[in-house]
Amino acid sequence: MQEFINKIISGDCIEVLSQVAGPFADLIFADPPFNIGYKYDKYNDKVKGKNYIAWTKDWMTACKKVLKPAGSFYIAIGDDYAANVKVIADELGLVMRNWIIWHYTFGQQTKNKFARSHTHIFYFVNDKKDFTFNDYAVLTPSERQLVYNDKRANPTGKMPDDVWGGYSRVCGTFKERAGWHPCQMPEKLLRRIISVSSKAGDCVLDPFSGSGTTAAVAYKLARNYVGIEISETYVENANKRLAELEKQQSTNLFFNSTELNELKQLVSDMEIPAKKIASDENLLELFTNQFAVRLNNKKRYKKEEIVTALESAAD
Repeated sequence: MQEFINKIISGDCIEVLSQVAGPFADLIFADPPFNIGYKYDKYNDKVKGKNYIAWTKDWMTACKKVLKPAGSFYIAIGDDYAANVKVIADELGLVMRNWIIWHYTFGQQTKNKFARSHTHIFYFVNDKKDFTFNDYAVLTPSERQLVYNDKRANPTGKMPDDVWGGYSRVCGTFKERAGWHPCQMPEKLLRRIISVSSKAGDCVLDPFSGSGTTAAVAYKLARNYVGIEISETYVENANKRLAELEKQQSTNLFFNSTELNELKQLVSDMEIPAKKIASDENLLELFTNQFAVRLNNKKRYKKEEIVTALESAAD
């Protein structure tokens, strides 16, 4: 796979991965078609259930083959086949660490049942004792810190729950929306996964690359990536997205692009407007401390620098 590093490959992921000699992926994120009738460019998203389950086992098997012994494997899936994914994972010897519920706004509205507003995200590893989990990268200030000013609170923050809110689906009016793919994943969600389950220089594989979000976030976080996508049109557009991203990587007077991206992510995870954080002394202190914890680079950050960056993030 060395020739495919930091590229999006046009082809069927089962066929492509079956030709690989050994494990290369430190982290796999898969967001396959859900078999609910989405209108993709090339793939038929409405087949018989038994055929879909058999295909799911085939692509999961192909991914398991290329996952490193200490690798992690995340799968996003809808209600209809979530149980099947878990059963197949058990058969493949994957170890489940979390069954995450991604709860989002702008759910699919219905008339005769409750509106669906969530996706399942399975978090598996190859080895239950040997895996990457950068807890510092996702810690957030706790309610004890933010609301109650409780001195007993852990100063490094708390681990997020296994129900993830705050990550809306990427709707048509959003600036992030590419516009040429029907179900684009939000970058903030991928950032959490890639940050916590991989290290700089690791290889992140997305077997259903689609809009190229996984590759884009991996690039921003200094990870290598391999994307596989069956649609030539999606591959072409995703490559344009990545090429544009390389031109846009920004810095300011104090922070590099990695620090700026992390600052924006922390604002999102805290669910507090950047302007409010910048203007509240207590919030600013908590934010500055948490920011340093997340970056884990032993660098000391000044509040004045944080305020400047927050004002930019609020624009």
